[in-house]
Amino acid sequence: MDENTKNGLLLEIQDLTIQYVTDSGTVHAVENLNLRLGRGETLGFVGETGAGKTTTALGIMRLIPSPPGVIQSGKIIFEGQNLLDKSEPEMRGIRGGKIAMIFQDPMTSLNPVMTVDKQIAEMIKLHKNVNEAESLKLAGDMLELVGIQRERMHDYPHQFSGGMKQRVVIAIALACDPGLLIADEPTTALDVTIQAQVLELMKKLKQQFDASMILITHDLGIVADICDKVAIMYAGRVVEYADKCALYSNPVHPYTIGLFNSVPDLDEDKEVLNTIPGLMPDPMDLPSGCTFHPRCTYAVDRCSQTKPEMIHVGDGHLAACPVLAKARG
Repeated sequence: MDENTKNGLLLEIQDLTIQYVTDSGTVHAVENLNLRLGRGETLGFVGETGAGKTTTALGIMRLIPSPPGVIQSGKIIFEGQNLLDKSEPEMRGIRGGKIAMIFQDPMTSLNPVMTVDKQIAEMIKLHKNVNEAESLKLAGDMLELVGIQRERMHDYPHQFSGGMKQRVVIAIALACDPGLLIADEPTTALDVTIQAQVLELMKKLKQQFDASMILITHDLGIVADICDKVAIMYAGRVVEYADKCALYSNPVHPYTIGLFNSVPDLDEDKEVLNTIPGLMPDPMDLPSGCTFHPRCTYAVDRCSQTKPEMIHVGDGHLAACPVLAKARG
């Protein structure tokens, strides 16, 4: 039996580096990334826009646009096998069948000239040995499962609201019972009330299908509600990884601390919110040493000289900050 399988691991990313090589220079989108996801777990993937979260997800799906995107090195071990060794026909069998992705904008994820039942049935036929009639029946079942009446299965995407379109996208993603669901900011385009409904639906269906999930978001409130583990990403690197409770009670990396400090506190009367000084670095020209050091109030001389390794600060809690790890561990 594979070591990962014995340990209950579904996905393990090892030293993954993804770059976009352009005429203007090389974009260092993901640098030496390491992640682990257990079976049945939900991992929150948190960071600012441009941190490399979506690129990592596309790398797992082997959907990095090439050119200009290049997976330079690393391994993506899923169910004991390296996805980077798979052929494109093999990956087509894995996408949708074993790993499914929900994109952040349902408006552009659906085909506007196909009825929603046919779009779900298309995915089912691709991965299951069923005929047209059976696939359409299963499509209707999936729509009912996500809270859309079967009578609406012949409607087109433009006849649905934003929240219902996202439900259709979720139905497509779950149609073939994947082991891993990747949700890339699935509620960004929705209003707050509908966001809550969609997230509750995803949580319920994830448990029902016994799937693992990677939830890409910048909202720490969503992470607190849904996730088991959290990975904080900055400038292409994971800078902190921990169980949700450990991270929220004892954040270690200065970037993580800055994120929590910037969340409004309902018990405090403040006119100005706390912010992290400066801006995300240019991915074509990353700072030397720790990429966060130009914005960090805890930085010392060595921070600009040496790239920090992930340090154990507790049971399963890792952080890439030698300055604070010892003090907070």
